[in-house]
Amino acid sequence: QVQVVESGGGLVQAGGSLRLSCAASGSMFSITVMGWYRQVPGRQRELVATITRGGGTNYADSVKGRFTISRDNAKNTVYLQMNSLKPEDTAVYYCNAGSPFTSGTPGSAWGQGTQVTVSS
Repeated sequence: QVQVVESGGGLVQAGGSLRLSCAASGSMFSITVMGWYRQVPGRQRELVATITRGGGTNYADSVKGRFTISRDNAKNTVYLQMNSLKPEDTAVYYCNAGSPFTSGTPGSAWGQGTQVTVSS
């Protein structure tokens, strides 16, 4: 099985930056897509950004130009560089790893979540 471990969450002022890291371990044979999702209490979990093993990226419109997802395939690690943070970015951020078919679903691997809080 695949496990993912997140780090880098914290408290930051509006306009600041934060970098999240997620390391995947286990059987990586079917892991082609890794990404970040976020959830606010009372709201649905939403996609933030994904990246394929080949480097293709996908971003939510709300974070385009501010967030950058990247990966180190040798380390099975994905990063989310978050710049120009806004209070509305406050959420629990979850790392996700899966295949194109399972990505973002319960059939994929999820991290425990890390809190990102942006103060105004």
